[in-house]
Amino acid sequence: MTDPGAGTRRRTAAFDRDARAALASIGRRAEIARRLELGSAEAVLRSVVEAAVALFEAEAASIALHDPARNVLVFRVAAGEQGQGVIGLEIPPDRGLVGYVFSSGQALAIADVRTDPRFGRSFAEQTQYVPRSIVAVPLLDERGALGVLEVLDKRSEASFSLRDIELAGVFARQATVAIRASRVEGDVATLLRTVIGALAGGEAPVGGVEALITAALADVGDPDDPLWPLVEQIGALRRAGPEQRELLGSLLDVLVRQAQRGRGRRAGRLRAPGG
Repeated sequence: MTDPGAGTRRRTAAFDRDARAALASIGRRAEIARRLELGSAEAVLRSVVEAAVALFEAEAASIALHDPARNVLVFRVAAGEQGQGVIGLEIPPDRGLVGYVFSSGQALAIADVRTDPRFGRSFAEQTQYVPRSIVAVPLLDERGALGVLEVLDKRSEASFSLRDIELAGVFARQATVAIRASRVEGDVATLLRTVIGALAGGEAPVGGVEALITAALADVGDPDDPLWPLVEQIGALRRAGPEQRELLGSLLDVLVRQAQRGRGRRAGRLRAPGG
């Protein structure tokens, strides 16, 4: 007896396989783009904090970026003799002076942090440096807050001025532009969710969407994948001169042609037994 639903199930299974393959391709391309841009963004942020330390003659400067997935502020870059201890530390966005500036979107300058109840001394002690004074400005644009730039302790003066807040705001805007320019449209999962929602007209069940995303991202970003070290090396070479980039392009052309010839030979060997 013929099963009237068999054809529909086969078509559905084929569509499901094609959809997973397409989403996996999108995910991998988005992850490659993110990794290619990451190094250049970090370089810009480092240059911002280094310039801030030099201009203000400060003990330290740092940038904390918001990680929306975990809802924490993470200190990504720092400069100055007293700045390195903060890199990698995390703080909730509602804690400390940095959390206040991020959450409120308001810059501030404090002459004596010990008198301010918002100051998180226990967090500062983790960095091995407790500042006396601070200027902090949000990394903010029309799309929202991304993080906070902090500058600690001018050597030449006891506190920061209103003019210092304005100048720090200029640095913060540079950092904000660099971050926005380097980020893929949200994270990869959000990108895929948007694509699926558009294809389904907003009617796809949430469980089914999440299952597709999980399957599509199963091997994206796998640290054992030999692709990622190559991607990160190419990302680093983006900061090289035109001669080095031209040489890289020539070398990659040779490797691609060799890979294509290798695939052709393997395909020929597989077809040979069957004539």
